[in-house]
Amino acid sequence: MSDSQELIKIQNLYKVFGRKPNAFMDKVRAGISKDELLTQHDHTLGLKDINLTINKGEIFVIMGLSGSGKSTLIRHFNRLIDPTEGQILVDGEDVMSLGKKALEQFRRHKMSMVFQRFGLMPHRTVIDNVAYGLSVQGVPRKERREKAATWLETVGLKGYEEQYPSQLSGGQQQRVGLARALCTDAEILLMDEAFSALDPLIRSEMQDQLIELQAGLHKTIVFITHDLDEALRLGDRIAILKDGELVQVGKPEDILLHPATDYVEAFVKDVNRARALTVETVMQPPLNRITAETICGALEQMKKLPESYGYYVNEDGYQGVVLQETLEQAYEEDADARMCIKVVEPLAAVSCDAVLETVIPDTLETDYHLPVVDEDGGLHGELSRSAVVEVLGTPHRAA
Repeated sequence: MSDSQELIKIQNLYKVFGRKPNAFMDKVRAGISKDELLTQHDHTLGLKDINLTINKGEIFVIMGLSGSGKSTLIRHFNRLIDPTEGQILVDGEDVMSLGKKALEQFRRHKMSMVFQRFGLMPHRTVIDNVAYGLSVQGVPRKERREKAATWLETVGLKGYEEQYPSQLSGGQQQRVGLARALCTDAEILLMDEAFSALDPLIRSEMQDQLIELQAGLHKTIVFITHDLDEALRLGDRIAILKDGELVQVGKPEDILLHPATDYVEAFVKDVNRARALTVETVMQPPLNRITAETICGALEQMKKLPESYGYYVNEDGYQGVVLQETLEQAYEEDADARMCIKVVEPLAAVSCDAVLETVIPDTLETDYHLPVVDEDGGLHGELSRSAVVEVLGTPHRAA
């Protein structure tokens, strides 16, 4: 996605768990390890000097192994946990400055949370579970039930309104949890391992649904996971934590192709990159472009290209491939003739957002670089076989 307005900013955030956390902050800043702090001083290092920004409307994934600090970090956003030191700004407001009542309003209206174990109330019906956040906000019963019913339909649970959580499958219960979070109209959605309790098929379906919903809602979603495949699939950007420290932040393709540390490199080495990367992350600029209106002009353009072919583009977008040999023959017949479909050969284009795995056969079946088009049919890039081979090789550590 394109650059967006900064919504959440975390600055110099530290969290030490124990009876006297402030007494050991100098040691933490000096570099004492998590293990040393625990064994020598009986305190646990939760987070160390976290600095990051999250943009409005993006899915920002925070990932790491168990004990990395990812769940601790997300709970700082709405102050379920207070930091030992540091600043948390949401929409420019210092969350640490909020009093009890202001913090309650902040949690009710600004952020919603979806938990790993669904967090549903077993004695309430599905629709009352979804409407719960609105009831806390003081929304009248009729209005909140109407809104809850709309969200249940959105997540595919129309007809389940009067059932109880125990009557639903795990996947259905998580859909209720998602509908409840969305129902409050909170700008920010916090999802802590929200899909990890689901079996793989249902988990994949929930990921699909979240992507589909986000395309229309444009919420700011902070998503916690320990699963790299899930992070790569969902995240506009990904932050990786290790032992409470932030080791890399970047777009999925940056994490995958340019891991910053040995730790990140070990994380990504077994990922199927062909399934995780899109054409847009691998393609080159469209150098072999022919735009002239006449045969003479097209041939002049062709002779300046690195290849003996070019992609013909007119006001309607990409039209096909043109060979130098064909243009030379047409030039002999009538150099001033207008470019037409007779000199253009069909060559199917691929989409920018196509998954690389789906276009590998196409790169093997043609002698040309594949033309890459955007959603309007405009020529956006070209994909070479060599670029695909290179990107599917060994990842390069970031400098």
